[in-house]
Amino acid sequence: MLETLGSLTASPWIYALVAVSVVLDVFLPVLPSGVLVITAAAAAAAAGAAGPVPVPAQVPDILLLLVIATTASVLGDMAAYRLGRRGGARLDRAIARSRRLTRAHERLGTALARGGGALVVIARFAPAGRSVVSLGAGKTQRKVVEFLPWSVLAGMAWAGYSVALGYFGTQWLGTQWLGTALSLVALFAAGALAAFLVRRPPTTAAPAA
Repeated sequence: MLETLGSLTASPWIYALVAVSVVLDVFLPVLPSGVLVITAAAAAAAAGAAGPVPVPAQVPDILLLLVIATTASVLGDMAAYRLGRRGGARLDRAIARSRRLTRAHERLGTALARGGGALVVIARFAPAGRSVVSLGAGKTQRKVVEFLPWSVLAGMAWAGYSVALGYFGTQWLGTQWLGTALSLVALFAAGALAAFLVRRPPTTAAPAA
């Protein structure tokens, strides 16, 4: 799989593939958007260290990759937000059947109402967490000005983390395949930690004496 993805990084189509994958994985969390971003960043790092004469046309540009991944993340979030906001009885029934969705929506509404959206950022790293949060923000009728800034911050954090893993991991380890593999492990580890934090019930303040 990594070899196939590696061959795609030599084509300018990698940008379009990253953008489409990041936008759509809010609805299809099985899409390997993180794998694509890390692999593209790792290819850029490997090419830059390969010799004194880089070949820009054959490797992704790191800054462009970062901008595209961040922008696509926000666009996907807003699409799910709009879907949740306009959702009908079918979406209501789906949420009611899932204790996890209901709890996440309640937590999100409370967090945004208090002026904090750290849950939006954390959930961006969790498997399907982005879907739950974006749909929940729309379903609970949160204002765009309450959700959008946190979505932008979440997209920047996720894209920056993924690009940094692939790029610096390959630079430090000196081998593209090893840097990519260990970077993916780090990405999945962050996802597991984020999933734990999202599922953890919120702490309640102790009653005053």
